[in-house]
Amino acid sequence: MPSNLRGKVSTTFDRGAPGSGTSDSGRRGSHAVRWWVLVVLGTAQLMVTLDATVVNIALPAAQHDLGFSDGSRQWVITGYALAFGSLLLLGGRLGDLFGRRTTFVTGLIGFAGASVLGGAATSFDILVAARVAQGLFAALLAPAALSLLSVTFTDPTERPKAFGIFSALAGAGGAVGLLLGGMLTEWASWRWVMYVNVVFAAVALVGAVLLLAKPAVTERPKLDIPGTVVVSAALLAIVYGFAHVESTSWTDPVTLASMITGVVLLAVFVWLESRVAHPLLPLRLVLDRTRGGSFLAVFVIGMGMFSIFLFLTYYLEASLGYSPIKTGLAFLPMVAGIVAASTTAPSLLLPRVGPKIVVSASFLVAAAGMALLTQLELDSAYAAHIMPGLILLGLGLGGVMTTAFQGATAGVHHEDTGVASALINTGQQVGGSISTALLTTVASSAATDYLSSHKPGALTMAQAGVESYTATLAWGAGFFVVGAVLSALLIRNAPLAPSEGEPVIAH
Repeated sequence: MPSNLRGKVSTTFDRGAPGSGTSDSGRRGSHAVRWWVLVVLGTAQLMVTLDATVVNIALPAAQHDLGFSDGSRQWVITGYALAFGSLLLLGGRLGDLFGRRTTFVTGLIGFAGASVLGGAATSFDILVAARVAQGLFAALLAPAALSLLSVTFTDPTERPKAFGIFSALAGAGGAVGLLLGGMLTEWASWRWVMYVNVVFAAVALVGAVLLLAKPAVTERPKLDIPGTVVVSAALLAIVYGFAHVESTSWTDPVTLASMITGVVLLAVFVWLESRVAHPLLPLRLVLDRTRGGSFLAVFVIGMGMFSIFLFLTYYLEASLGYSPIKTGLAFLPMVAGIVAASTTAPSLLLPRVGPKIVVSASFLVAAAGMALLTQLELDSAYAAHIMPGLILLGLGLGGVMTTAFQGATAGVHHEDTGVASALINTGQQVGGSISTALLTTVASSAATDYLSSHKPGALTMAQAGVESYTATLAWGAGFFVVGAVLSALLIRNAPLAPSEGEPVIAH
């Protein structure tokens, strides 16, 4: 980290756009610092996103080591999802209340500590407790990182590039997690999929302490306690309900009660937010067409990406016999596509055709990639049948994410960037929970239908597995087509306004 960067943060660190009144030398210093800040935020974002998949690869080894049952195994994943999904809006607002720098640093330290606890776990209960703690601190960290990005990069010439890089890391993190999880599990131990987070957190923490400016708090917004309690309970009920489907059924009383409770509480939350003086989620954030359409786009991406990572991983390992490391490597063309689209679409496409066209067309590209993958068979070749679909998926996902992330935070006042960023992460998390439950049912039904209409045998069983995976991928393609239609209807094809920069105190 260059030592000369420290001390160049002026009181216009987050507002260093031309015309802001800063000197040329001040703008150059701030420019240099801002891009190093992006490295810090990107490292934290990569840590959070890869953690969603890196643990999945190591779960069988952890189960063997700690001796817990198949029925209990889901709680290692669900515990994280429940804490993360239900507390995101609160975490985002806490960033607005106590400062995004403070919240970001707290999230990093807490996430690293929870990871150490999980890596050293000697029992199933300790491992689940560590995963819940990871989810809690991720709910502080993820919205703080995105909101810091939003208030730091307000210059229209810099903002698209910064969001493109950040979106590339967010999209690629899941695939990188598969590869990293396979490498650590095979070459070291499942415990290192937890310990490795300490490395990411340490790098981000050093950078945060050195580079992130302290906010100049002029008026601290009040916390909407009734809204916080209601929406946290609503999200908890919804995420739990969909997680419960995987081990029971859609008609299970607990599942139905959880989902109905969650929907009712969400309706109560909207009613509360329209009446309180200091709402947790100001409705103006979602009623704007471009922002509302962008939030929906992120929700659809969350639904589609889970079908890619979960069921395509099953196909590669169960049907084609890939090792965990080889499976992770197989996703790299998609990562390359995400990086390419995320870093080029903001500068090449967005200024020329507008956000509506970029998001809608990118969804259709992703749908085409998913449609190609629905043709997979037991003897499909990677280069001819798998890689082309993954490349298209990467290009489509990258185009949607970089534009939707910008659109969801476009024109947001700095006091609301935390909750706006939290809503992005909430959309991804809830979308993923819904998708996992729904597509698990789709996969099971497809396999059952195939088995019931074919003669029993090993080949029939293997083909039934392929049928179940391709059925989920077909649904994923459908999700992306719906995303394209919604984006075309809702998002305005006008330039995206930057967020307001946050006043800060010089170091």
